[in-house]
Amino acid sequence: MKLTTMTQVTVDGVMQGNGGVSDEDRRSGFERGGWARGKGDDETRTFITQTYQRAEAFLFGRRTYELFADSWGSTRAHPIGAALNEAPKYVASTTLTAPRWKDTTVLRGDLAAAIGELKAKPGGELQVHGSGALIRWLLANALVDEMVLIVVPVILGQGARLFPDSGPDLALDLVESRVDSKGVSIQVYRPAGRPQYARA
Repeated sequence: MKLTTMTQVTVDGVMQGNGGVSDEDRRSGFERGGWARGKGDDETRTFITQTYQRAEAFLFGRRTYELFADSWGSTRAHPIGAALNEAPKYVASTTLTAPRWKDTTVLRGDLAAAIGELKAKPGGELQVHGSGALIRWLLANALVDEMVLIVVPVILGQGARLFPDSGPDLALDLVESRVDSKGVSIQVYRPAGRPQYARA
């Protein structure tokens, strides 16, 4: 399976609290949640829905898994809910002991080996949504095949960012780029090793 990530971010890189309600994620005093609700046009919403629908399986960090289980765990009428409920779900967690969402497997121990085994299976995509800490770890361990960033035209000035102030560097190849009628951009990248730096 190809491991892909899809993340909604602001122009200043914040991914925290993008969901439908302002108090979804109040960690570290964050007060500007719900910034992605209603953004994007029908074409962007269709792109997001179709992305979920082509997943063979989903991989989450524990926090995102619990948010998704609460939001989508009993929703089958919506196409995203149906996709999430019908596919196997994997959670990278050392603390989750009793997952309550059907078809969930908790990955413990050697996470890189476990994800490598999942990627070796035939099939479509192993998708990661949200799960910022997990995405950073996957990128640092060269396990991401494709990364989709949905950039919402807003600057929050606070909140957890997808990429920290310091961390490993990574070159990216742009595979696809589009901007919708409401200014939301979709950028699809493939990791391409380390960047090349100019020398004096």
